[in-house]
Amino acid sequence: MKQRLIIIASVILLLTVIGYMVYDLFFTENDRNNNPYDYGLSELRKSDSTLIAYSEVQQFSTGLSDIYGITTDPMDRIYVAGANGLEIYSAEGNLVSKFPVQDTAYCITIAPDGMIVLGMEDHIEIMNPEGMIISRWKPESENSVLTGVAADETNVYVADAGEKIVYRYDLDGNLLNRIGEKDSLAGIPRFVIPSPYFDLGLGRDNELWVVNSGRHLFEAFRPDGSLISTWGKTSMGVEGFCGCCNPSNFAILSDGSFVTSEKGIERVKIYLPSGEFKSLVAAPDQFEEGTRGLDLAVDSKDRILLLDPWRNQVRIFVYIGDEDNE
Repeated sequence: MKQRLIIIASVILLLTVIGYMVYDLFFTENDRNNNPYDYGLSELRKSDSTLIAYSEVQQFSTGLSDIYGITTDPMDRIYVAGANGLEIYSAEGNLVSKFPVQDTAYCITIAPDGMIVLGMEDHIEIMNPEGMIISRWKPESENSVLTGVAADETNVYVADAGEKIVYRYDLDGNLLNRIGEKDSLAGIPRFVIPSPYFDLGLGRDNELWVVNSGRHLFEAFRPDGSLISTWGKTSMGVEGFCGCCNPSNFAILSDGSFVTSEKGIERVKIYLPSGEFKSLVAAPDQFEEGTRGLDLAVDSKDRILLLDPWRNQVRIFVYIGDEDNE
């Protein structure tokens, strides 16, 4: 008898729910233009102007059809990598050199010996300062999508968004180890990379910083792959990161602070070395809506160099207190 009452009650509850759904669908006034899944990004694109601590002082257009990577060298020359080419500009934004590249270079760094390290889709190419490719390293996987590269005196680190892993090579292209594989005992959960935004860089003490973009985290590693520390906050507010995979790119200032860029809510921010939000560099309304792939670099003066693929420009920002020195 008890079981029968439970069944009858369940049927009545089901019919009630269906009734409410039918009423909601057919008998209530709805605005067809109202998206119930709209998280109010238009409101989030509005930023407090008092948080902006940088000023845009210069922009210049590139000669490449598509641009993906930016870096600088010790002389503050600006390197832009992209579709079928590499361009080198002076610190003032004047074109110095232009070299052809087969296919597309998606990321770039300058090694301490002056060699140019290019991340193609699935492999690394080494170019000398005269623009000649002197080495092509073998791909690690047919699924590779290389999105970030960094180098020190003995290592080259490569972020592979396709395999969701970081490779550590020696300077001759020999694979030394893989960083970021799941290791529960070491407290390494693995990288979550939902889309091809997976960046890395070297800190002041040559520690390797990697963006675990699906978890909205920065993670620091030793060369052997052991985890040092993490920081990050998931939040729709300006102090955190949100969406499927943010931050999309980053660079590190001379004091160890992080410069970050995001997609979805287009903005560039500064975080202290401890991971605490400090200020805005650029607010969402300074970008075309939908802009993504905002790669970043800094030079010896801590100018922030922003690659804007939507405008096909390099945009230069300086701390507001340093404007008079420009």
